Amino acid sequence: MAEAEAQELLALGLIEKDSNGDALWVWCYPSVTAELRSVLLRKCCLTDENKLLHTFVFGQYKRSWFYITTVEVQDSPALKKVTHFSIVLTAKDFNPEKYAAFTRILCRIYLKHGSPVKMMESYIAVLTKGICQSEENGSFLSKDFDARKAYLAGSIKDIVSQFGMETVILYTALMLKKRIVVYHPRIEAVQEFTRTLPALVWHRQDWSILHSYVHLNEEEVEALKACTGYIAGFTDSEVNSRPDLYDVYVNLADSEITVSPVVKEAMAMGKLHKEIGQLIVQSAEDPDKSDSQVIKDISLKTKEILATLASLTEVCDGNEKRTLNSEALKQKRFPPATENFLFHLAAAEQMLKI
Repeated sequence: MAEAEAQELLALGLIEKDSNGDALWVWCYPSVTAELRSVLLRKCCLTDENKLLHTFVFGQYKRSWFYITTVEVQDSPALKKVTHFSIVLTAKDFNPEKYAAFTRILCRIYLKHGSPVKMMESYIAVLTKGICQSEENGSFLSKDFDARKAYLAGSIKDIVSQFGMETVILYTALMLKKRIVVYHPRIEAVQEFTRTLPALVWHRQDWSILHSYVHLNEEEVEALKACTGYIAGFTDSEVNSRPDLYDVYVNLADSEITVSPVVKEAMAMGKLHKEIGQLIVQSAEDPDKSDSQVIKDISLKTKEILATLASLTEVCDGNEKRTLNSEALKQKRFPPATENFLFHLAAAEQMLKI
């Protein structure tokens, strides 16, 4: 367990805001690059002019996950000149609940001692043993936080209750590995919604496509553009006028989904999509079904589609990888939208002959 943990945790950092109103990166262990540091300063709410305190935010930048807990300092003799501080953890894995719990303990330690050394001791304990325990600050056991639990923490039912049949647009975009941008002025709403979306394509169990907190900043935008398909969350409404960043745009505040003209053809909806949409809605509206059961229902339908696709593939030129036999697809005489979807799905799954 400890070894696995050692490979997941990357660094611990501390940002402070002093009584003059300056927010500064004051300490880290073992190290954080200058580039990542400026990203994390932007993410922690202490550099914001709007004075809104976000107690916990998370996201991803260039394959490093970041988790930031921010607290206001009240009556701490150890931190006389500090008004707020943020504890930053960077890690290789997606698990907001795990790192929220750990950063809360680190916050309590820092409030009490006012020295990063005590935090570092707990960080090293988790790094080497997967556990840190203390009477007054609470204990943290890494293996209590399973990755699968993190994948299932969001609510698919909430998404379907907001978007109904239109949820199939999100499903199709994810299946075809398209670029989805989600906007809402509240970061908490963006994070809750975006973290749930990868569960629509449960067969991949791939949360690396999630970038739940992105700023319209040059480095961040370039890093995002380097990814093929993604789910990116923004709190800046300006992202609406950046069609270079999305194939599907979700305005969460207005419950609107817009499909970019660029992908209209690949995303053309037909009988199959209607079936999938109805299945998603019926399953999600069943009061006796939990979110994980809804995910299972969608996943079974996905497996059916993938099995159909697999039956239309062949092995070519001694290459072990199966590729789509376009003739076999045409001979099936599927409705045009179904044939189109299967072709683009084969492309997304790298099953086309090159």
